[in-house]
Amino acid sequence: MKIPFFYALFFLFFFSQFTLSAKENPFLKAGEGYVTVHGGQIWYRILGEGDETPLLLMHGGPGGTSRSFYLFEKLAKDRPLILFDQLGTGRSGYHKDTSLLHVNEFVEQVWLLKNELKLNEFYLYGHSWGTALALEYYSAHPTGVKGIIFNSPYFSTAIWEADADTLISALPDAVQEGIKKGEESGDFSDEDYQNANTVYAANYMLRKKALRSPLDTIRAPGNSFIYNCMWGPTEFTATGTLKLYNILDKLKKVTVPTLFITGEFDEARPTTVHYFETLVPGSKTIIIKKAGHATMHDNLRANQKAIRDFLNKG
Repeated sequence: MKIPFFYALFFLFFFSQFTLSAKENPFLKAGEGYVTVHGGQIWYRILGEGDETPLLLMHGGPGGTSRSFYLFEKLAKDRPLILFDQLGTGRSGYHKDTSLLHVNEFVEQVWLLKNELKLNEFYLYGHSWGTALALEYYSAHPTGVKGIIFNSPYFSTAIWEADADTLISALPDAVQEGIKKGEESGDFSDEDYQNANTVYAANYMLRKKALRSPLDTIRAPGNSFIYNCMWGPTEFTATGTLKLYNILDKLKKVTVPTLFITGEFDEARPTTVHYFETLVPGSKTIIIKKAGHATMHDNLRANQKAIRDFLNKG
């Protein structure tokens, strides 16, 4: 049976539109909301309403917040930026339920947020602990992920601690002794240990004064309980549930365009990040000059440029 030419055109148009809509995202309106997840609700905010593929951002910690991502507001001229606070911290509330502090719980939060916003295609961005979460999410749910940005990455506690030891060895003897004293005694409230932590942070974490966005208007602090439970008392002393964490094998299975970013003086050491780059074929590493771990605060312009250039090539 022959199909009339008009109907043939109709069916061709219909199916082409169906295929297109399966790839495109629905319109994302700037604003904020909550998504129900296991254990409570997570807060999210969408910046911008551009037509380009959205960027979904995951903050560090664990127990940190998304507030530093407001500094990336200029990137929202081209595409929606989706930021959220992981359950138990920031505007997603506070809890001390250790049963919720498992990696799969954090991955599920991202999955439920993605479903709530009906995202068909998007980029993933993670900073620090957020890079581990981005990689864990991609490993579990790769469909729709167009590319990944790992900013100041963490994938292995053993590697992180080894890098910290290297960085500590470059600090004054008194600082090294303070750290050794605290770790041997287990008294992480010791004054010498805390002073050493301050010196470490000033050299390798936030090297300049923290920037503040006019969008950051609501006090929503991080959750130190989550940080201590999952990680430990300081960046260089891991005592928590992530003590044996290592997902390098998952890094080797990434097949989408990938960008690594780290600071010139980052605790995620450039040498180590270049090694991560060798595990992902076709990936690239950009070093943010004069920056520590808080790259968006220490050199915002360079950090934004690295992200924008990568996304615009997608």
